[in-house]
Amino acid sequence: MKLEYLGHSCFKLTESTGASVVCDPFSSEIGYEMPKVTADAITLSHHHYDHDATENVNGSPAIIDMESSYDLPGVEINSVKSFHDSCRGKKRGENIIFKFRMDGIDVCHLGDLGEACSSELIETLLPVDVLLIPVGGTYTIDAEMAKEYVDRIMPDIVVPMHYRTKDCKLDIDKVDEFLKLFDEEIVTESDGSSLELSRSDLIGETRIIVLRKK
Repeated sequence: MKLEYLGHSCFKLTESTGASVVCDPFSSEIGYEMPKVTADAITLSHHHYDHDATENVNGSPAIIDMESSYDLPGVEINSVKSFHDSCRGKKRGENIIFKFRMDGIDVCHLGDLGEACSSELIETLLPVDVLLIPVGGTYTIDAEMAKEYVDRIMPDIVVPMHYRTKDCKLDIDKVDEFLKLFDEEIVTESDGSSLELSRSDLIGETRIIVLRKK
């Protein structure tokens, strides 16, 4: 499978059959443009401008914005309801976590998760091979809470998202706050925007990979 980072919390996931999904497409209101892409489906964790700009995805994609199961050729999509804040949605509402199974790899996109780490939620999410996790705080979990999720889920690959970059206008932390909580030897800051993954890349040890937006 191929994983491409398009910026902010947006990824394009492509299975070996060619079936593809875009997660949380964003509006240029965040400070920079999202590249135009084509996909078979779009998943939306919630309806905020930085997560639901479906006009940036070409084709005739199915839009999945609720707790449900959905099948594409070779792809299983399942979702889990969670909260966008630490007070059971009273401040910012609900958030949908999406899980994808592609080429035998379990990918989890946490969306704008804001709730504290609980055993109940962790058990619902497992197993996870690749974890796409917000780390910027303010509107989501912060760096320390994100590390707790990583430590308890124990994925093979962690890709941070929803953090402040040079062009981002949102009041959120940089990715550095998250990275400094881990040993340097497990952190890779890639020059590229994508990963090609197979089951052989899952070695049972957690690696943090920072992708550059496409």
